Amino acid sequence: MSMTKTGVFTIAGRPNVGKSTLANRIAGEKVAIVSHKPQTTRNRISAICNRGETQLVFLDTPGYHKPRNALDSYMDRIVESSVADSMDAVVLVVEPIPNVGKQEEALIRMIAASGSPMILAINKCDTVKKPELLAVMDTYAQAGQFAEIVPISAKTGDGVEELLTLLSAYAVEGPKLFPEDMTTDQPDRQVVAEIVREKLLYCLEEEIPHGTAVEVTRFSERDDGIIDLDVTIYCEKEGHKRIIIGKKGSMLKRIGELARKDVERYMGTKVFLQSWVKVKENWRDQDALLRNFGYHE
Repeated sequence: MSMTKTGVFTIAGRPNVGKSTLANRIAGEKVAIVSHKPQTTRNRISAICNRGETQLVFLDTPGYHKPRNALDSYMDRIVESSVADSMDAVVLVVEPIPNVGKQEEALIRMIAASGSPMILAINKCDTVKKPELLAVMDTYAQAGQFAEIVPISAKTGDGVEELLTLLSAYAVEGPKLFPEDMTTDQPDRQVVAEIVREKLLYCLEEEIPHGTAVEVTRFSERDDGIIDLDVTIYCEKEGHKRIIIGKKGSMLKRIGELARKDVERYMGTKVFLQSWVKVKENWRDQDALLRNFGYHE
């Protein structure tokens, strides 16, 4: 009987560097929502990758940033606890810019304090030429004690296989943590809520999506396998509610249709999705509501 190995790695970085795109690339399917807007990821999300007898588990974390409300503070605590508790190594994801920003400096200090090996993944390497990339590698090599520095493109997949091969060396002997067919440990309800929130980020103006939360109030499966979903979208202002619903319900319908297609792809079955919009003023600063929407440690 061959010996199995498992490695658990935290993915950290500032907002919008491509952490969730990397997590999805590693898992082989969408386990984390992505958008061009910062602070898309709010919770820690596991992406599971099986490579023969080795299982690699990646913890995708929110972007580390300066908090402006209780939700932001919660997101930063998720990053801090994930780095402090990291088991085998931390992957710091950065953009190909030859300058170490304040968020990166803070994360480098945090990872160093954790005692975990620090792996640097320079993402979006497909957007720069080799001399620029070498300058970025040199800048970061002087900024921290990195065990490995790997240029990657989470979008195209370039360098990701090399990153996984390097990380496999940090896996330790022991049983696999998850079944072979699992790509994430998120409950289906949470995946559905996140898919709806991704469509809000995609369809709406800059500020409104950051003030939204999504709750799945009904998740039931019929005898024929069809899934019925009731989803409530919460926002902070009456004006935002009008925008989310749109003229004669057109925006809400568009959000629902886009979400339904992705949920059907994820669940592998037909889905009926109904959605409503409610106002909860300042919910991002109310601990009880944050817990209700799944933002609790």
